[in-house]
Amino acid sequence: MTMDPELPVVRLCGKGMQAEAEGRAEVARELFQQAWDIAADDYEACIAAHYLARHQKSAEETLRWNQECLDRADRVADERVREFYPSLYLNMAHAYRRLGRRALAHHYFLRAAERVCDPAGGRHDRHGQRDHYDHHGQYGDWNRFAIAEGLRATADAVPAEVSDEVSDAPTLPGAAALQPLDAELDGRIRELLARWCARADLKALGLTLPAYLGHLGTEADRVRLRSALHMVHAARWLPADEQTELGAVIGATALR
Repeated sequence: MTMDPELPVVRLCGKGMQAEAEGRAEVARELFQQAWDIAADDYEACIAAHYLARHQKSAEETLRWNQECLDRADRVADERVREFYPSLYLNMAHAYRRLGRRALAHHYFLRAAERVCDPAGGRHDRHGQRDHYDHHGQYGDWNRFAIAEGLRATADAVPAEVSDEVSDAPTLPGAAALQPLDAELDGRIRELLARWCARADLKALGLTLPAYLGHLGTEADRVRLRSALHMVHAARWLPADEQTELGAVIGATALR
């Protein structure tokens, strides 16, 4: 989250994060509670609620504070909170997943994916196209990886139960729906990655893992993953059997 470091609420949350890093969870919670108590408006309350949600003892309370955070961001509704939304929806998804409500979790993973792929975010590349992978650096990568993992884990959830609780079904900009990797192709790629991990082939892993872990199912994701696999294949440093299998994966219909 990008926040004004001079705000008292932000300073308290910064101290709370430091306490977290030092293993002082109770001190961190007290600092986040202080931030909530002094919040002067919805923006500051949104920030404090985000951190308080991480220190609740039950899944229900975690969900309640994440919902509070999301509600406050919706009330702010300006540029100060636009970049918060991938994390806010991701946290809602995780909370519902912990409660076993996988369809609602999947809905919020989709919402998070929608915001990550928001054409208003990211940078332009040299061709004038939006580069959503270079948005927010490592924190952005962490969000994207978590969203992609959540989408895969909840893909088989039944969406019917969502309709009565949420009315804003997500639609990705420029796409009718996400197109995740099919199970067979995903398994083949994971097998190759496992073999590269086993022998510490860092070059192959470094090229392919970001594209695989961050695959949300957009056309840009498909192109990025295929390009990464192509680069490994073109380098020809793999054993012959892996080189052949990688070529077959690249030629698979789902990646064309």
